[in-house]
Amino acid sequence: MLRCVEISKEFGGLQALKKVDLTVHENEIAGLVGPNGSGKSTLLNVISGVYKPDTGKILFMNEDISKLPPYKICAKGIAKTSQTVQSFPAMTTVENVLVGALFAKTEGNKQRDPVDRAMELLKMVGLKEDKFNIPAKTLNVVELRRVQLARALATEPKLLLLDELLTGLTPKESDEAIALVKQINKQGVTVLMVEHVMKVIMGLCSRVTVLHHGEKICEGTPGEVCTDKDVIRVYLGKKFSLDEE
Repeated sequence: MLRCVEISKEFGGLQALKKVDLTVHENEIAGLVGPNGSGKSTLLNVISGVYKPDTGKILFMNEDISKLPPYKICAKGIAKTSQTVQSFPAMTTVENVLVGALFAKTEGNKQRDPVDRAMELLKMVGLKEDKFNIPAKTLNVVELRRVQLARALATEPKLLLLDELLTGLTPKESDEAIALVKQINKQGVTVLMVEHVMKVIMGLCSRVTVLHHGEKICEGTPGEVCTDKDVIRVYLGKKFSLDEE
């Protein structure tokens, strides 16, 4: 479904990505991990069109989308949530999700009332109904993450990019989020997720790519990645290695 071919990106002399190759297959949940500053969020931003790659190509459904603006990439079926939660603070939660629902132009959406669709998605992501019609600025960070996810889903994506969806969640909330990602995937949405919690990666992803200093250092199943010496050295640490033995 998605192929990143030798993607490089530089910011004022800082090499954020260096010739990164990444493949995501249809209907899988793929993971992207690595230390802070390794280029994970930058890669998601390049895929979604926020940044343009300096070199390399992004192919989505065999079409080169490297030069397209974010709204055209979204219209083709790629939606992204941000690590730093973004919303329209003065608008209600339903109105925030309506932005995505009205943007989507699929045949299925034309047959649906967009307000009903927005409320349906807010229920799906676990937001309480008494929060539906209040301004987004009154929500806490966890609730805003739910709204952001619902807005992304409202665009009817084929590929969903999740940037640290579980940050700041309690263990119970994390378990609920894991179940939700599985549900989204079962509905036919392919997922590429950035996450630091290896328990989540191990439990959700069929394949994991590891970045370090903007370069890919490992790719494989979660089991293969967690036993790779380079990954243990630069990211997981010796304690993880001992815990797994």
